[in-house]
This record gives sequence, C-alpha cells and structure tokens, in this order.
Amino acid sequence: MEIILVCDDDREIVDAIKIYLSGEGFEVLTAYDGEEAISLMSKNRVDLLIIDIMMPVLDGIRATMKIRESSTVPIIMLSAKSEDADKILGLNIGADDYLTKPFNPLELVARVKSQLRRYKKLGNMSLPESQKVVVGDLEIDDETKEVTIAGELIKLTPIEYNILLLLAKNAGKVFSIDEIYEQIWNEEAIGADNTVAVHIRHIREKIEINPKEPRYLKVVWGVGYKIEKQN
Repeated sequence: MEIILVCDDDREIVDAIKIYLSGEGFEVLTAYDGEEAISLMSKNRVDLLIIDIMMPVLDGIRATMKIRESSTVPIIMLSAKSEDADKILGLNIGADDYLTKPFNPLELVARVKSQLRRYKKLGNMSLPESQKVVVGDLEIDDETKEVTIAGELIKLTPIEYNILLLLAKNAGKVFSIDEIYEQIWNEEAIGADNTVAVHIRHIREKIEINPKEPRYLKVVWGVGYKIEKQN
C-alpha cells in the first residue's frame, strides 16, 4: 500500500483529501505545518507528499527545499494562488506538480496516481537489451535509476529523470516543448512552456559543468531541446 503524506494547515482540506485518497486504497499520514511533515518523513516511508505553500511555522516552500536535500519523493504543491509565478516557484524548488485551490478532489487523486506510476516506473522506459544509456560521460542506468557524469552520481527528481532519459535515448533528436510535456506528463500540453523550461534548467544545473554553455542539453531555438551526441 502506498503511503501519502498530506500537509496543510486547513484541517478541513486535509480531512477531505484523506477521505478521497483512503477511498482509493492509499494509507494517508497528515501534518499541519512543514516541520511536522519533515518529522513524519524522517520516521516513516512516504511514497508521495501533498503540501500547501502557505502554512505557519514552516511553509511549503522551505519544507520542500529541505526535503529535496535528501529525497526525490514526488511532491504535489497546493496553493490558493493561481499566478504563474507561484507555480514556477514551486517547480523551481523541487515540486513535481502543482494544483491551485479550489481543486477537484478527483483531479488530485488522478495526479497522485500519475506521479506514483511515474515514480515507480519512471516513464516505463525500460530498455530491451541494455539497461544503460551512455552519451559521452553521461550514463543513465535504467535498472537502478541512477545518473552519473564522469562517474559522479547526480540526484534527479522523477520528472527530471524522465525528461533526461527521453532525450538521452534519442540523442541528436530535437523534441519540442509540447512533445516533452505530452510524453512525460501524459496529458495535453496547454501552457507547458514554463513547466518544461524550469525542469530543463534544473537538469542543466545538475549535469553541466557550465549550464550557460551546455555540453549535453542543448536548446534549438524556436524548435525545442535535445541531448547532443558525443564523439
């Protein structure tokens, strides 16, 4: 049974989410501020975190930043604000998905299931012959889900891993933003530019020596992104 941690200072929202998730067979842990969420995650196996941005004691942004120091568990952020800046902020500090309040509980459940599938199967991109994708010093082991650059282990979130694996398996091929979004998120790309761009930037910061002059992850202006083939 997957364990979902729901963290929000609004107890009615927590209770409502718990009812829907429990009805789908998930075990649900509850917290009401970021510090409590971090404490629960240190003591329990958590398969996915749903966390509100605005909370007392420790808000969702700072809590997510702290959690991302040691965990790649999928994180869905909640916020009463709908501005793009808040969505980008959440993605920037390591969230995998984002919902604005008020939201349809059934949509939240669908997103939870989608993130868990992606986290476990990492896009179901298993390789038929070799479990490894190698592009220059970049190596992706799809059996262990580990990424290394020149032997150094790189920590990626599930979304970042999926994007990198998609591009690396098709080194030299240019993918548009919409193509990346639709293959990774498995839904229609509507206003996907900022979402994909944030994750691409994070990947670059982790795999490139100089992200401003990338060796691997290249932008093809007006078209999309690709992993450059290496000699």
